Amino acid sequence: MTVRRRFGLIVLVLLIMAALGYGFWPQPLWVEAATVAHRPLRVTVEAEGKTRLIDRYVLSAPVAGYLHRIDWKIGDGIRQGQPLATIDPLPPEVLDPRRRAQAEARVAASEASLQAARETATAARAEADYAKLEFERIAALCKQRCVVTEAERDRAQSRARQTEAQLRSAQSAVEVARHEMAAAKTALRPSAAQPGDIARETVVVRAPVDGQVLACQRQSEGVVEAGTPLLEVGDPRALEIAVDVLSADAVRIRPGTPVVLERWGGEQPLDGVTRTVEPVGFTKLSALGVEEQRVWVVADLRSPVEAWSRLGDGYRVEASFIVWRGERVLQIPASALFRQGEGWAVFVIENGQARRRVVEIGQRGGLTVEIRSGLSEGERVITHPDDALQEGVAVRIRAEQ
Repeated sequence: MTVRRRFGLIVLVLLIMAALGYGFWPQPLWVEAATVAHRPLRVTVEAEGKTRLIDRYVLSAPVAGYLHRIDWKIGDGIRQGQPLATIDPLPPEVLDPRRRAQAEARVAASEASLQAARETATAARAEADYAKLEFERIAALCKQRCVVTEAERDRAQSRARQTEAQLRSAQSAVEVARHEMAAAKTALRPSAAQPGDIARETVVVRAPVDGQVLACQRQSEGVVEAGTPLLEVGDPRALEIAVDVLSADAVRIRPGTPVVLERWGGEQPLDGVTRTVEPVGFTKLSALGVEEQRVWVVADLRSPVEAWSRLGDGYRVEASFIVWRGERVLQIPASALFRQGEGWAVFVIENGQARRRVVEIGQRGGLTVEIRSGLSEGERVITHPDDALQEGVAVRIRAEQ
């Protein structure tokens, strides 16, 4: 029994020592890895943008007048030259008792002026007739070589001409007084419409292009001033993309740069091309309240109209400007990189151990980065390395990209 007991104790001590040794023996670290491979790579500048009409027309009242009710609704289709709004002349003002009395007094005054002008014209006519007869009498005596000289005949002729001119002036004064009286009586008329079968003068506002109604600033009828906005129209098939990007990214974008529009609501991304990068920036507050200098970049759609026919003015899109593209680029995930002095390094898995290696990187494409030297195709690098990962540590791959 003593020997058996000793043997059992020895076995138990050995098991305990083995368990302790296994517990304190360094275990391989579980890591995630990625394979170095040649793949297509593109470097993009991503930002949110919106659609907008290339040509937007704001139709305003060309003259002051009385606007008829506008029955157009937002989204209604229009044709070029189609009447959209009608403006009539302003209706007459309603006269209060005081202004009516003043208008009636002006009518009476104009009638008196007309009568005075007529009397003046009558007197002028009598004077002209007398001067004409006197000239004819003096001219006859002058021909007979009587006591009348040629000088007296010339004075009589000049007098006749003066009285004729005065007569014409008096007759013109009569016409002026007649028109003034008509103008004074117009203020007392209940309507400014022209009488008889002559149609009232109206101004018609017509559509400048084929398209749709985008906004209706004034719908009810009433008096409008010249320049009052009435409607906004445009062609929704002529869209452009306006994207505000950081000024530091805008310098990398040039006219002709391809752009891909994603998450706009359709199933497939849309293709576009950069038309212009505006030369003037502006300040904008970010979501964190930081002031940023941004620049508007305008792009044209290149996909067929049928692919984006449901897009309208002011719709949100996410634009990716492709500033660099490579078809066969040696690359790794950007999460595998960490700083090594002034450069970059990665952990490579060699014979089940982590080995640090300095690499030279090139273009960065968001989640991936180009490797110019330091790695070969087919090698595996550790992604998301932590502080526990050191040179020569045994590792075991948990997941691989």
